[in-house]
Amino acid sequence: MKKDIIRQIIRNFHVSPLPSMKRRLLQVPTDTGKIVTLVGVRRSGKTSCLFNSINGLLNKRVPMTSILYVNFEDERLELKTEELDLLLQAYQELYPEMLMEGCYFFFDEIQNVAGWDKFVRRIYDSITKNIFITGSNARFLSSDIASSLRGRAVSYEVYPLSFSEYLDFKGVSADLDSTKSIAVINHHLGDYLKRGGFPEVIGYDDALRNRVLQEYFNVMIYRDLAERYEIRNLPALKFFLKRILASATKQFSVNNIYNELKSSGFRIGKNQLYDYLEASVNVYLAQILRKYSGSLVDRELGERKVYVIDTGLLNALDMKFSDDTGKAMEQTVFLELKRREKDIYFFKDKSECDFIVRQGMEVKEAIQVCADLSDSKTRNRELRGLMACCSEFGLRHGTIITLNGSEEFEQNGITVSVTPLYRWLLQK
Repeated sequence: MKKDIIRQIIRNFHVSPLPSMKRRLLQVPTDTGKIVTLVGVRRSGKTSCLFNSINGLLNKRVPMTSILYVNFEDERLELKTEELDLLLQAYQELYPEMLMEGCYFFFDEIQNVAGWDKFVRRIYDSITKNIFITGSNARFLSSDIASSLRGRAVSYEVYPLSFSEYLDFKGVSADLDSTKSIAVINHHLGDYLKRGGFPEVIGYDDALRNRVLQEYFNVMIYRDLAERYEIRNLPALKFFLKRILASATKQFSVNNIYNELKSSGFRIGKNQLYDYLEASVNVYLAQILRKYSGSLVDRELGERKVYVIDTGLLNALDMKFSDDTGKAMEQTVFLELKRREKDIYFFKDKSECDFIVRQGMEVKEAIQVCADLSDSKTRNRELRGLMACCSEFGLRHGTIITLNGSEEFEQNGITVSVTPLYRWLLQK
């Protein structure tokens, strides 16, 4: 009976039109010879990336019947480990003439079946190299994939929408040479800084969007964190996460949070809080930015800042993040640098620079983020940090990202480019 159901699911996929999906900037390659895994925060759009890849294959004239797509969240597919082979049997019975080595297998939310990793390894070793998988973070972390698939996989991170993608979802065509277009872009940028980039909620009103984003957060707490890591002290976990969120873009101290919990009557060890922090990073709720140092030990154990996966999520949890435009901008720049797969740190000596970008062993970029440079004290502070950073690493150029300002000048032999956020986010 299960095989019959599986045959129906496979055939229904082949005879039905694909869901309409907006294209994402992340274009997943289909010819790596590796098991392609998509990881990232819940609801960031991993499934849509799979469908974009399937569309790409169809455009290359790969027959639809050569593509097997299975969503393991389908309630009809409650498979046990030993039943996974029914997928292959049903597929081969539907298309007995098919040469399986030329087929493409797309397995969505495959972590729902115990023993999925052995099944995928067997397909890879004996049937086809064209395998693409996604999973929720509860049981599908990068560390799990590395150990389970043992060198056979290559992972791609899927983040909530970039600003460029956000405009595309809104149907806005960006013309950076048109004054009228720039006005429209900046209007949407204000919304993006407030509402974030989770794809599902783009068209929702404020009340519904906040309710949905709060539900995302609850799922992260109860399934991704409490269930996976067997955390029983939920009040302490919730307090810790709220403190992490409230510290977004700031330096933070686990020791300070420990003292706050202790003074409030919570019984919890400091090492547990470090485990909570690592877990929140693993499920992509929080992201850590370390202070740059030439010493690996100092980088790993030194000062650090925390950022969160989405500004809309912060605002939905009443963090009032949108009230501080500068912090919302800094959060947005951080996430964009992560999307661009930059190796980033912050610089701090007597003054501070928000981001430095390292390439190999060399620092290549210095970036400050400031909403407005019109105040002389603010301008001097931002320039002081940027100049110190550029001098430290021998850079001849530095960037200040503002909300609207645009200028270029030289100071102390260093060229400073002031660029508006919308232009920096939309640059190729």
